[in-house]
Amino acid sequence: MISKEYDVVIIGSGAGGGTVAAELAQMVKAGFKVLLLEQGPRIEAREMTWNELDMASALYADRGGFLTADGTMTLAFARAYGGSTVVYTGTSLVAPDRVIRSWGISGLTAADVARRCTKYIVQNNVHILPPEELNENNRLFVTGCAGAGFHAEQFPVNVFGCKGSSLCNLGCPNGAKMGTNAVQLPMAERGGVEVVTRAEAKRIEERAVIVHVREKEPGEKGKPGEWAPGEYRVKAKVIVCSGGAIGTPALLLRSGYGRRMPALGTKFTCHPALILVAEHDRAITNDVGHPKSFYLDRAVEEGFVLETCMYFPFTTAKNISGFGEEHSATMRAFPRLQMILALACDRALPGNRVTVDRNGEPVVHYEFTPRVIQSMTRATRAAAKIFFAAGAQRVHAPLANPSVIEARDKREIDRLTDAKHFKAGKVSVAAAHLMGGAAMGPGRSTSVTDGWGRVHGLPWLRIADASLFPDSLEINPYLTIMALADRVAEAVRVDAPSLFGRSVGPS
Repeated sequence: MISKEYDVVIIGSGAGGGTVAAELAQMVKAGFKVLLLEQGPRIEAREMTWNELDMASALYADRGGFLTADGTMTLAFARAYGGSTVVYTGTSLVAPDRVIRSWGISGLTAADVARRCTKYIVQNNVHILPPEELNENNRLFVTGCAGAGFHAEQFPVNVFGCKGSSLCNLGCPNGAKMGTNAVQLPMAERGGVEVVTRAEAKRIEERAVIVHVREKEPGEKGKPGEWAPGEYRVKAKVIVCSGGAIGTPALLLRSGYGRRMPALGTKFTCHPALILVAEHDRAITNDVGHPKSFYLDRAVEEGFVLETCMYFPFTTAKNISGFGEEHSATMRAFPRLQMILALACDRALPGNRVTVDRNGEPVVHYEFTPRVIQSMTRATRAAAKIFFAAGAQRVHAPLANPSVIEARDKREIDRLTDAKHFKAGKVSVAAAHLMGGAAMGPGRSTSVTDGWGRVHGLPWLRIADASLFPDSLEINPYLTIMALADRVAEAVRVDAPSLFGRSVGPS
């Protein structure tokens, strides 16, 4: 086993790890050694293709097919240089004040989170797209919301030079999406932070990480790893875990920290989602332009959020209702499909948690509560009304009976759509906003870290990712993760005298 030594080791390169790396680059100038480890490959924009299966294999854990323990929900998260910022749509919202206040974390205020979010809004070019860059799927959503008595809001997105390929969930082939792979990580590397890809953190020991660097397989996308393939023991005075809501708890659990952290793995939330489609009598522009430009926020009133979306044929096929000829007919209508993503705002529950199996691999246990099922039902009803108000001929609603609602029955939506039609494992549910598992809080009996990402009782161990969330955020967590990671990096610099025996110097 090869031995190496650094002052700081960051595990993970997504919104959390990439942000911490960029913020700690100033430490390199002061003579500190900072290393970032990323399990996935470094894939360049020119390698991004139009092929769903090709890119899912290259970018997503389990090729995008990671399932909960009972197989009832798909959880999508990336393993690549830039983490899930490579495959999300760039929607960038500041967390609602009421959500941050409801968390009740000492020293964490909504104003502080918003201030830090503003920093990354500027840094990552977050802005509202002009009307000429909106496709018809998005315009129909706005029209439908108005016709159904709702008010659609426009998403700010973090793109620069978007060419409207609509391939955000497969990685941007034009390099237009300003994820950490495009902004924070290059910034960190220019500042002297060392980045090693294809490097999996197997376990954490006392101030050390055991790392396996794998070889690039023939025909595999991405560059070879920066270190030679093999096993490494990397010593560090500070270790920052940024592997996400599944990766971080799993790493700490297989490292044996579950015994001293009873809350580790608990409070997992994920926004269970349905992909809903409706057929129009003509082709609409959906697979060109930015796919996610508008949303309807009903989190407070009804426990759901609706978003415009576009998914390519394979993902659409596995999520829509129907079988046989009925399903085939819907897929043949793909150019005429309007799409809406319905997100249920779930809550942190003790039973919804991350564990590990005998091999140390993550296992997610999740139960759909009556509250979540009701939220998905209300979301389906609202989406159906929006579809029909936008001129759709029929709506595919997995929580309705029959599952295809014709325009002539649009006044019967509330009657036809009912929570009793939800059958876990029969209705295709997916989630991508994975949160919790190493929550912030007052002490180790109910939480894993304090409000600055310091693990209780282990000052050398920090966490900076969505696993810190003590409950659901209700919106895309991207900006909030960056804001919390910014706090974690600040705390490392402030704590430097006790961590490293010397200060970092002026920031």
